[in-house]
Amino acid sequence: MSKRLVAVTSCPTGIAHTYMASEALRKAAEKLGYEIKVETRGSVGVENELKENEIKNADAVILAVDVNVSKERFIGKKIFETSVAQAIKDPEKIIENSLNSDIKSYTEKISDIKSQRSKEKKGVYKHLMSGVSYMIPFVVAGGLLIALSFLFGGYTQEGEFAKALATIGNAAFKLMIPILAGYVAFSIGDRAALVPGMVGGLIAADTKSGFLGALVAGFIAGYIVKLMKKTIKLPKGFEGLMPVLIIPLISTFLIGIIMIFVIGTPMTMLNESIETWLKSLTGTNAIILGVIIGLMMAIDMGGPINKAAYAFGISTIGNAEPSAIMAAVMAAGMIPPLGIALSTVLFKNKYNFEEKEAGKAAWVLGISFITEGAIPFAAADPLRVIPSIMAGSALTGALSMLFNVTLPVPHGGIFVFWAVDGILGYSISIIAGMILTALLLGILKSKKNN
Repeated sequence: MSKRLVAVTSCPTGIAHTYMASEALRKAAEKLGYEIKVETRGSVGVENELKENEIKNADAVILAVDVNVSKERFIGKKIFETSVAQAIKDPEKIIENSLNSDIKSYTEKISDIKSQRSKEKKGVYKHLMSGVSYMIPFVVAGGLLIALSFLFGGYTQEGEFAKALATIGNAAFKLMIPILAGYVAFSIGDRAALVPGMVGGLIAADTKSGFLGALVAGFIAGYIVKLMKKTIKLPKGFEGLMPVLIIPLISTFLIGIIMIFVIGTPMTMLNESIETWLKSLTGTNAIILGVIIGLMMAIDMGGPINKAAYAFGISTIGNAEPSAIMAAVMAAGMIPPLGIALSTVLFKNKYNFEEKEAGKAAWVLGISFITEGAIPFAAADPLRVIPSIMAGSALTGALSMLFNVTLPVPHGGIFVFWAVDGILGYSISIIAGMILTALLLGILKSKKNN
């Protein structure tokens, strides 16, 4: 009798590789004489969803995923985990390995399921990308709507339509940090970790610890839930209370206390001290100040250091007065996504298909002054990406101050270039920073096979 298999494919951005892996597995199964149904979890949601009887009758389950997916449906089945890239590259081997008799059936207590995922796809990387993949749509939607509100309503966002755009955009942006933390936690501790993860992320946003605080909250919440699952044992009659009462209550309380008293306060103090330090530099060498602003805007891409520099910039434009510091802040903040986007065009062999697709979105995010557009790239390759974007932003900040460019507007990117005094110098500053970041990435990053 022919073997029956079911599979799930999902990549971080949910665009091409999700469907390429699905097609590769389908064709390989057909060639080997096996039956297979593949569920795809892409950017448009779940397609070709597996039915309960299909899972029950399957001889094996293949999870070709680069983000976390819940395994609750597959309890009692053999699960073979691999990466999307491996499923595309060698689908026949993946199928044969999934039918290996040595693979144990999955239960909630078994954690030693065999995996062929490459080292960089395991652990921290997988958890980061799970959170980032859910966060990206909020960054794109929120940031662009805020930028458009300045385009239609000017600096003061006058008019009901401009105010509506700003309200909607701010709502999406406010959800960005809790979503990131929630799905990092979900990747570690499964569905039970969503509540403490998102609550921790919301507290991170409220305490201004930003991107870095959200990551800390997500990881802590995820591992708290994972530890609780292993250590708390209840009589069978009370086991149903674990996922709906005991785990959410205790884990949410713990992450809340940690974020408020351990993480939040130091992050807030860090923000305040950085802002005070920046104010003390006013009047010193303008180029040095521009370099410092540029480094701060890039180092954590929307985190506490970035926000401290941004708050400092806003404080210099009281009563809509033109500010050289605000101009440097905005220009430097545009460089991380723009420099990365340019690099994906100039050095195509250094990026895989998914990264090149994400680079297209980075263009739009960059011109809209959404520094967070660089986060997916920095999360995947921090040691090369972060120094490269810091160098580009530092150059842009320095040049903007050197050319004495001024700006009375706190947000909007190119949509508020009408307000720039010194547009030629501003354009040169941004282009120079973009090119430096792109070149550094091209030099530092290794070639990709796909």
